[in-house]
Amino acid sequence: MIINDFLEGLSLNAYEYFGAHFIDGGVRFATYAPHARNVTLMLNGSEYDMKRDDCGLWETVLPDVKNGDIYQFIITTQSLQRHYRSDPFAFYSEVRPKNASRVYDIDCHEWHDSEWIARRDKCFDKPMNIYEVHFGSWRTKCDSPDDDRLYTYDEMTDLLIPYVKEMGYTHIELMPLTEYPFDGSWGYQVTGYYAATSRYGEPAGLMRFIDACHRAGIGVILDFVPVHFVTDFFALHIYDGGFLFESDREDERFSEWGTALFDYSKPHVLSFVKSSINFWIEKYHVDGLRYDAVANLIYKHGHKDSPINDTGIWFLKNTNYSISKRHPDVMLFAEDSTDHGKVTAPVEFGGLGFDYKWDLGFMHDTINYIKTPPYERRAHHNKMTFSMSYFYNDLFILPYSHDEVVHGKQTMLDKCFGKHEEKIATIKCLYTFQFGHPGKKLNFMGNEIAEYMEWRHEKELGWNLLTYPAHDSVHHYLKELHHIYLDNPELYTNDYNSNYFRWIDANNSSQSIYAFVRRNGFGGGIYFVFNFSGLAQKYTLKVEQDGEYEEILNSDKDIYAGSNCLNSDLRSRGYSLALKLAPLSCSIIKRK
Repeated sequence: MIINDFLEGLSLNAYEYFGAHFIDGGVRFATYAPHARNVTLMLNGSEYDMKRDDCGLWETVLPDVKNGDIYQFIITTQSLQRHYRSDPFAFYSEVRPKNASRVYDIDCHEWHDSEWIARRDKCFDKPMNIYEVHFGSWRTKCDSPDDDRLYTYDEMTDLLIPYVKEMGYTHIELMPLTEYPFDGSWGYQVTGYYAATSRYGEPAGLMRFIDACHRAGIGVILDFVPVHFVTDFFALHIYDGGFLFESDREDERFSEWGTALFDYSKPHVLSFVKSSINFWIEKYHVDGLRYDAVANLIYKHGHKDSPINDTGIWFLKNTNYSISKRHPDVMLFAEDSTDHGKVTAPVEFGGLGFDYKWDLGFMHDTINYIKTPPYERRAHHNKMTFSMSYFYNDLFILPYSHDEVVHGKQTMLDKCFGKHEEKIATIKCLYTFQFGHPGKKLNFMGNEIAEYMEWRHEKELGWNLLTYPAHDSVHHYLKELHHIYLDNPELYTNDYNSNYFRWIDANNSSQSIYAFVRRNGFGGGIYFVFNFSGLAQKYTLKVEQDGEYEEILNSDKDIYAGSNCLNSDLRSRGYSLALKLAPLSCSIIKRK
């Protein structure tokens, strides 16, 4: 049944048969190679014959195989070429630059996260503050040049989880951990769709890391690459001498990144990738997957001027529907740069079936605004308000991701206009705007320490910056901001209900001031006021109730490297509060 479902594009668990599996009598090895003339198994340096069935499935069972044994499939093509291939369904691989597969018992870990799984949901009315992490460069070992500089999954359990918890993040999003050959691809050019990369240890180590996250109350989201795979010849590319995973047509075979595109017109390809997504949920207990480059699945070249990618859309609808039905508590995220409609609508209602979409428009507009000199911002005032004109069309994540701090784009801090102290003041306002704005939140590692160096995968974050008061103040400020977000349900329970957000001052371009309220449904709410001008200003904030108010956070407070222009003893009269606003500052105000 599994094989039939695989060939018909119906399988969610093809990994239960293909690959290397411990069974009574030894280990069964199976691979799908219908174009091959012959397939043999290379195990620990010795060759063993495999038998072919009518469908192109090759398999053999060998006794006395141990966990960790090294194997490859030797595929003889119709033109009698012999190629050594890693197993497309391998659970574990050799450490790069080696590339053979390893036999591995994928059910080796005993999980202790049943309480987390029982209460897990899609977080629509819960806080979601995502910390995007590259596993190999958050921190590295620097004890000696001879030391392997990468921390293991187990070591990161003790380092990363307490930090994330202390800082007030709710989820960790891990850049791809599916096996990949080149460190500089950051994991986005994949060779092993079922293998947790061996750079950081064995698969059980990643399971222990995720298990520990769950027991600490932290969700785990995994980046996933469904569009393309690397063309290194030991992996999926021309796997059996034919175009098994990619298109038979050369003009549709390769991507703009020099990789090979999955051909979703082939049912077994649909089963292969769909089963991989299910695998990470069932075997690693991930709480969500973020699909990379969704635009290229919607349009053939990733932008709306290109033809619709019918097979890509079929993959999305088929996969998201199947995964959501099997795992209704697991989140699916679209990194989609287009304005295609109904990305987060259910498939049953004509949507693509995602739970959330990255709001890249919000990201671009707000970044362009902070790059602008304060004295020119009045001409660009709508960049900070435009996102709310379309916000309720989809369910959005507000991201400042790794893509914004590489390739000469500058870090988030360095994008801000002005001298160092102006940049520090501006970045605090920007992050506060992100956390006040409806939608779930995502920030790449290093944003919270006001990193000055662009991210490099081979170098750890500049943690030494925290010895400088200005950077430490940003770090402290964001920790406080995150916990205000967690402690106030107004800021997350009704993100996607337009009745719970109201602009108070959206068009004040002359002062470069913005004000809005996040309502709580009981006549009150939390007020956000921003002064993005370079001038100190007096401002009257219109509130919805008279009474006593308190300023629960002010970015100009001295402990946040400000001048201490604060607002105390706030009492509204005639539904108005008189405020003092320092240059490039913001204030969060709540009724007592």
